[in-house]
Parts: sequence; structure tokens; C-alpha cells
Amino acid sequence: MTEGIDLDRAAALRALPPSCGPVRLIAVDGHAGSGKSTFAARLAGRLDAPVLHLDDLASHAELFAWTGRMREEVLLPLSRGEAARYHPYDWNLRTFGAPRELPPAPVVLVEGVGAGRRALRPFLAALLWMERGPEESWARGRHRDGPAQSDFWDGWTVAETRHFSEDPSRPFADTLVRECPGGYEWLAGPSVTAGPNQFITERDIARTRK
Repeated sequence: MTEGIDLDRAAALRALPPSCGPVRLIAVDGHAGSGKSTFAARLAGRLDAPVLHLDDLASHAELFAWTGRMREEVLLPLSRGEAARYHPYDWNLRTFGAPRELPPAPVVLVEGVGAGRRALRPFLAALLWMERGPEESWARGRHRDGPAQSDFWDGWTVAETRHFSEDPSRPFADTLVRECPGGYEWLAGPSVTAGPNQFITERDIARTRK
């Protein structure tokens, strides 16, 4: 699944310095329904990188209170160059399952709402934000999940709004990713400025072609 992912952009991400032990941890954040999972899957195909979905760490009781599990089960092992072992949550059975392994690959993607939260940013090589507004994103998500999940979405939108109000990700994004016909547009994020400090500059991209 590599449709619409620019090879040079992917190569520039791969060339970033490691950020979590030997791992370049790349976060894909954005509102629920903004297209994070699809984009992350396509980017992972270009990078040959495993993907950690934050839906596996969250739960009905703790929609955003998964930071401790993320740190203990994922970040600390990866920072030591060891495989992470986390317990994915089953949203139907409402219980955490058997451990799943995440290798300390050169690039690891973490996608989900809150992937760029304050507690994770020190471990990130880059933070990508899906540039789609909340109302449009939530409408897409509701349509995807159907009326059976209407009550869940009612509660989710309140929780997500509260989360981003207290711990926003977008202001710290290196890159804004905008879905467009036939692919994605990559724009400099709020945390960088145009010029020599811009994230993934044309010079960086040119260097990966050599």
C-alpha cells in the first residue's frame, strides 16, 4: 500500500537521526477519522516499517490515559534497542489480549489520536499531522463505523476535544499532511519555519537521491 506516498519524502524520513534508542519513531497524529491509518499504512509500505496503532493501547475506560503503558511497554524497550511487547486491547471483548511484539526497526510508525502528545514528543524523530478539521474528520469516522457506534462517537468527540485542548499536537507538528486526489501534499508544520530549519528541506530530499 504505497499509493500517493512520495519516495523522496519517505527517504528523507528514513535519513533522520534516531530518536528512541536506534529507532526513528515517526508519529502520525490528527483527529479521529482524518485518514491517519490509511496514510500510515501507505507510508509504512514505503519505509518497510512496523506500525503501532494507539487503538491497541487505549481502552473504553482509558481513551487517552495510555501514556504509562506506552512508556513501559514500548518506549523504554525500544530505547534500549529491545523489542517492545504490548498487550493490544480488544474493543469487542473489552479486555487486553496476549502480548504482541514490536521490533526495534530503523523506523517505527506510531499512529493515532494523541501520537504527538507532550509525553511522547521527546522520543519522536518527526511528528506528522493529518490536516483535516475535526467536524469533517468525525463525520467521516461516523460514516465509516455506522450507526451502531453512534453513542461511542458522541462520547469520543467530547473526550478528543478535551484532550487536544489540554495537550495539543498540531502546534508541534513538523509536517502537515493534506490528502488530495491522487496522493498527499506535505507542508511545513507550525513547529518549523521556511528556510534552512525547515523540516525535510529540498536539500535533504536531494541528498537521499545520491
